[in-house]
Amino acid sequence: MNKLLLLKEIYIEAFKNWTSMFFKKYFKVFSWFCFALIVIAMYALIYRVSTGFSFSNL
Repeated sequence: MNKLLLLKEIYIEAFKNWTSMFFKKYFKVFSWFCFALIVIAMYALIYRVSTGFSFSNL
């Protein structure tokens, strides 16, 4: 829980002093998009490992 609070604080500090609302919203959407892509990649990897997918074609 402490790590989540630390990440939240870092996230808030990163966007605190930005004056342009467009850039603030753009980078927030971009960061959520990147997070979603990472989650999808983790899901795909876990799914492949759990179903016994062979990663080598040799």
